[in-house]
Amino acid sequence: MDFSSIVSGMKEKAGNADPLGKTLKFDFGGEYIYVDGTGDSNVVSQDNKDADCLIIITKEDFQSLVAGDLNPMMAVMSGKVKIKGDMSVAMSLQSLI
Repeated sequence: MDFSSIVSGMKEKAGNADPLGKTLKFDFGGEYIYVDGTGDSNVVSQDNKDADCLIIITKEDFQSLVAGDLNPMMAVMSGKVKIKGDMSVAMSLQSLI
């Protein structure tokens, strides 16, 4: 799965999910997905803006999370996923992935 597929998948799922009420950014090592959930819907872009919560992850590990092959809690504990900022936003990620 290439980055454009990740972005399009995130746009589809975020559009169907309830607004997060906050902002979220995924950092895939220099490629970004920014989710602005402060409005009536979640808006997904590739902007590199400050966010309430930052998730740092590789594309490969993200794909494993989406596929269900990587346990989110184990990914965080093992350092495959790093979370900075508002942890409550990270806890609501399941609706987006």
